[in-house]
Amino acid sequence: MTDTTGTTDTPGTAEAARTTDIPPTVPRPAVPEGEALPEAARRTRTARPEGPPGLLERLESAAFARLNRSREWYELPGPIGLLNLAVIREDLRRENLHDTFGAGGERDRRPTPQLAPYRSYDGSGYDPYDVDMGRVGTRLDRNSPLPLAYPEDDEALMAPSPREVSRQLLARRGFTPAPTLNLLAAAWIQFQNHGWANHGDNEDAEPFTVPLAADDDWPQCPMRVNRTRPDPVAHTTPGSPPTYENTVSHWWDGSQIYGSDEARCRSLRTGERGHLILEDGRLPADPRPGKECLDATGMNSDYWAGLSLLHTLFAKEHNAICDLIRSHHPTWDDERLFHTARLVNTALMAKIHTVEWTPGILDHPVVHQAMRANWSGLLPRWVTRTFGRIGGEALSGSRGSRTEHHAAPFSMTEEFVSAYRLHPLIPDEITVLDHRHGAPREAIGFDDMQGATTRKAVEAYGTSDLLYTFGIANPGALVLHNHPDALRNLARLSGEHIDLGTVDILRDRERGIPRYNAYRQMLRKRPVTSFEELTGGHPGDTPLLRELYDGRLDRVDTLVGNLAEPRPAGFGFSDTLFRIFVLMASRRIKSDRFFTNDYRPEIYTAEGMRWIDRNSMVTVLLRHHPELAPALAGVTNAFAPWKERS
Repeated sequence: MTDTTGTTDTPGTAEAARTTDIPPTVPRPAVPEGEALPEAARRTRTARPEGPPGLLERLESAAFARLNRSREWYELPGPIGLLNLAVIREDLRRENLHDTFGAGGERDRRPTPQLAPYRSYDGSGYDPYDVDMGRVGTRLDRNSPLPLAYPEDDEALMAPSPREVSRQLLARRGFTPAPTLNLLAAAWIQFQNHGWANHGDNEDAEPFTVPLAADDDWPQCPMRVNRTRPDPVAHTTPGSPPTYENTVSHWWDGSQIYGSDEARCRSLRTGERGHLILEDGRLPADPRPGKECLDATGMNSDYWAGLSLLHTLFAKEHNAICDLIRSHHPTWDDERLFHTARLVNTALMAKIHTVEWTPGILDHPVVHQAMRANWSGLLPRWVTRTFGRIGGEALSGSRGSRTEHHAAPFSMTEEFVSAYRLHPLIPDEITVLDHRHGAPREAIGFDDMQGATTRKAVEAYGTSDLLYTFGIANPGALVLHNHPDALRNLARLSGEHIDLGTVDILRDRERGIPRYNAYRQMLRKRPVTSFEELTGGHPGDTPLLRELYDGRLDRVDTLVGNLAEPRPAGFGFSDTLFRIFVLMASRRIKSDRFFTNDYRPEIYTAEGMRWIDRNSMVTVLLRHHPELAPALAGVTNAFAPWKERS
C-alpha cells in the first residue's frame, strides 16, 4: 500500500514514489544532517517562537484593557469593537497557549524528513521541526497556565455534588428553543468536534463514586462514573498537572470522515477514482461486531441520526470533488485523487464552519465581520483575487497567510474540548416532516435515533425527510434548565447508562478546567462579584445557585457560569466562552500549513480552490439533494430555519 506521510520509517514509501503519480514534495526549512533542532524548536516545538509584544501592541492591549473595565467589545461602535476583538485575540495568543511538554515522559522531538503535499493519515508531518505535532496519540495541551490546571482532590471534586448540579441546574424543565437556529446546527458542531478531539474509552478501574440525595431516583447508589483514561506516557515531573492524549488527530483534517489511521481510511475507500464507499447513496454499515447499527466512517462514537446525515453528505461531497478533479486531470490515480479531494472537502467544511455556522450561533454584526476577516480578510474578494495578499491577517485573512504557532506548538486544548459541552442543543423529541408537503409523519424521541437505532431511523424516515426536518426544527437554547432528559439517562452501545449532565460537570473538574471566576480571570475578564451579576438578577436562578454553591462564587462550575451568564444580543452562548473561540478558531487555521503556506493551486489544484470559494452549505445540500430546493429557496445560511412547505 502507498503512504504519503513523507516519513522515512514508513514501509512502502519508496515504492509509492515509483508507482504513484505524486507531485513534488513541499519545500521545508533545512536542518542539516547531524545537527540538533534549533533550541526554540526543541523547547516549544514551533518554528517561530513568539517574541515580546512591540510598543504598539502593548499600548493597544493596555488601552483596551482599561476600556473593557467599563465597556465590553460588543458595546462599542462596530470598527472599534472589531479592533478590540483583534487585540483580545493577540493577548490570548501570547498568554493562553500552554504546552504540556515538560510534564514528563515525552518522546524526543524529530524534524519532518520531507513535507508531503497531502494530509497524512495520522496527522504527522505537518510541521518542519516536529514530525509528531498534532499527530493522533499526542497530548491535549492547555489554555490555562499549568498551575491553574491542576485538578482538585476527589473530595473537592464532589463539592457540590455534580449530580445535584445536574438535577437542580441543568435538567430540562421544559424545552427552551433557540429560534434563530435549526437542528442541523446542533448536529454540525458535534460532526466537527469529532474531528478535533477525543479522549478515548474511559478507565474502568477505580471509578468516581458520586453521592446521591435521599430523593434521587438514579438506579445505582452511589452513582459510578469512570475516570478519563490517563495519558499512557508516565509522568516524571513532580507537581505537573495530569495530561491526556487525543485519540484523533488535532488538525482540522476531516478525520471524522476519513479516520485517523491508514488502515481505517483505506477500509472506507473503493480504491478507484479516489472515492469513498457509498451504497445506494448511503454510507455502509460498520462491519465491526456490535457496531452494525452505525455507519462505516472515520469516527462514529456517540453517533446519532444527525451525525449520519452529515457524514453521508460530506462523503458524497468528497466523491463529487474527486469527479471534478478527475475531469481536469484524467491521468491521476486513485491515491492522488483521494488526497486532493480530501484537502478540498476539508477546506470547504472549515469555510462553512467559519463563515456560516459561527455567525449563525453568534449573530452579532462584529462577529460577522470578524469571521469573514478570519477566513478571507476585510478586503473585498476581488482585491485579493486581482492583486494577491495585501497586508496581514486582518486585510487578507488567515487562509493563505504564513503558518504560525504563536506561543506554543499546535494542539487542541482541554479548555477547547470543554467549550463544546453544548448538549442543551439536543431536543428530547422531534416531529419528522414530509419534505414534499411539510406534513408531519411521526414524533420520535432522541433515543429512537441514536446509538443502536441510528441506521434504523435513517432507513425508516429517509434522508430527504430527515434533512428537511432538521432544517425546520429548532435546537435547544444554551441556558440553564435545558439539558435534555434523553442525555441525562443515556443508554450507550456498551449497555452503560450515564447522566451526561453529571459527567459534563465532573469531567471539567477532573481535567483541571478552572472554575468559572478563575476561568474568566484566565481569559482577562473581570470576575463577577455576586450571584446577582452572574445570573443577570434572574429571580429564580440567583438564590438557587447561591444555595447550591454555599454562597461561594469561586466554586461555581465553568459550564454553569457560562449557561447562566447574560450574553450579548444575538449570542447563542456566553462572551466568556467566546474568548476560547476567539483564540482557537483562528489557531486551527494559522497553525495548519494546508490552510496557510500550502493553501495554493499547486497543492489544491486551481479547480479545487474555485470549488471552495464558490460553495456553501446550501450548495452542498442542493447538489446532493435537489429535492430540497423549495425549502432552501432564499435561505442564505443553512443553519437558520428553512422555509416550511405547506
